[in-house]
Amino acid sequence: MEKGSGSGGTPFFENLGTFFRKCIFSVLSVGPIPNHIAFIMDGNRRYAKKRNLVEGAGHRAGYLALMSMLRYSYELGVKYVTIYAFSIENFKRHPEEVQSVMDLLQEKIEQLIKEESILNHYGVRVHFIGNLKLLSAPTRLAAERAMLVTACNSKAVLSICVAYTSTNEIMHAVEESCVEKWGEIRELNARGVECGVTELEGYEKDEARHLINLTDIEKRLYMAIAPDPDIMIRTSGETRLSNFLLWQSQYCYLDSPSVLWPDIGFWHLLWAIMNFQRNHFYLEKKKKQL
Repeated sequence: MEKGSGSGGTPFFENLGTFFRKCIFSVLSVGPIPNHIAFIMDGNRRYAKKRNLVEGAGHRAGYLALMSMLRYSYELGVKYVTIYAFSIENFKRHPEEVQSVMDLLQEKIEQLIKEESILNHYGVRVHFIGNLKLLSAPTRLAAERAMLVTACNSKAVLSICVAYTSTNEIMHAVEESCVEKWGEIRELNARGVECGVTELEGYEKDEARHLINLTDIEKRLYMAIAPDPDIMIRTSGETRLSNFLLWQSQYCYLDSPSVLWPDIGFWHLLWAIMNFQRNHFYLEKKKKQL
């Protein structure tokens, strides 16, 4: 874990905790281990309000909870972790709150890319997913710098969905597919004219409905960099996906602990993985029925 962002325990107790988790994870590894876990980090503002904390304190506490979840996930051998950091819909909140979150995001991104950070400790490559043009310039530059600095890390992947919604992701993928296919059609028509053919009738009629297929869209999704999630964890007891990974979550296990995000801990993650293992056969069977 990042220096200064842990629980403040002595090295002895930290090492003891690591050893304890390794023992549990070795038992857990007998069953299927998720390759990809996605988190909807819900409850930061309620956490602060509940404790009469200053604005932004909930998000800072949530960052510490995130560092713990990343550490536990990578210790277990989970390769892909995706987090829902900031929705496009969140830009509709008070401008002061949005700016506060952007400033905090920039600060934490810069912490993440420090040499001693959790990303470098576990060899994690970071991707920022979404319409990054909507971010403030300093935050966007920090995100681009983080992706560049961690580009050579290959042991695990952290996808941070920011300025993201699933509908925007799908719309973007469809638009990109249409632009590319239209370019191909224009090129083929140009070749047809050069060969004395005025219209590619077979292409125009018989194949028109197959111009864009599922594969075309899927490979242009923002999340094409990772396999579909095996587990999606949303804190605060909510079962809504809130426009997050709608395309990718058809067969993932949804876990909804009642705890607020800053309060999430090791046992919540352990329970989610155990339930995933219990339902794994059923989920795999459903996938094969496609």
